[in-house]
Amino acid sequence: MRSRLIAAAAERPWAFAAALAVFLLVANEIAQPAFASPSQIAPTLATLAPFALAGMACTPAFLSGGGGIDLSVAPLMGLTNIVLVTKLLGHPAGSPWLAIPILLAIGGAVGAFNGVMIAYLRFPPVITTLGTFFVLSGVDLYLVPNPVTLNGAWTDRLGEAFGPIPGAVLTICGPLLLWVILRRTAFVESLLAVGDHDATAFSAGVNVSLVRASAYVVDGLIAAVGGIALTALVRSADAQVFSNYVLVALAAAALGGTNLAGGRGSLIGPLLGAAAIFMLQTLLTAVHGSAYFIEFAYGCALFIAVLLGSRIFSARAAA
Repeated sequence: MRSRLIAAAAERPWAFAAALAVFLLVANEIAQPAFASPSQIAPTLATLAPFALAGMACTPAFLSGGGGIDLSVAPLMGLTNIVLVTKLLGHPAGSPWLAIPILLAIGGAVGAFNGVMIAYLRFPPVITTLGTFFVLSGVDLYLVPNPVTLNGAWTDRLGEAFGPIPGAVLTICGPLLLWVILRRTAFVESLLAVGDHDATAFSAGVNVSLVRASAYVVDGLIAAVGGIALTALVRSADAQVFSNYVLVALAAAALGGTNLAGGRGSLIGPLLGAAAIFMLQTLLTAVHGSAYFIEFAYGCALFIAVLLGSRIFSARAAA
């Protein structure tokens, strides 16, 4: 029986996050009877979107193995939010058809910098992305020393709805669509192979360095979408707001069943993990839990997720 549970958990590592999210959804509905009402779906998803995108953005780095981690995701979301609000919106380049490619280019460029430093220059991932974290944090604060309010823009619709479709569905599904497209190429399979055992992947002809560097580019692209979702939510540019997503990104990936050592996972797991964390925060806020306890709960969720994941994957490997 135990071996069956381990096999099922290893086959569907996102199942724990999914079950926890459902449980917390029910708990929220009990604590707040209007939580899941139709009128609340769009604003709730808009609040969830940055959580989900932060978790998804750091996942390819984990999947690449070799100690891969991307600590720069949150300030990169902040940077794209700031650039969008202060440099693009209100100018000819502020239309979505121009602004979105520009923001994706910024995210991809930051990810490429991290990837080259890690994959080709052999800098430790945690040191590289922590350095990028501090650099981007400084740039964010330099660009916006004080919050700047946004008065009406196309990003507002992403926080509301397009007819019956919540706008946040577009920002959340964008990276999922990208992942589906990448799955139709050799990239995702190569990424998982490199994360699982890079020497074996190299022997099979996989360009390990290119795949690892590309993982950080994907991180940057998703983080840029996260910046757009953040803009739709807060409708301002604030150099401090991204700090709320630093721990969330890591916890969502771990809670969603991503193997932090690499080689196993997808973007669905972090999405479910982020949903669980978001609803945990919402529930604690509804019952008047303190901000300190909410941070404590984040840490506990991360610890439990890592512990469960290590037990599942080590047991599966032993089997």
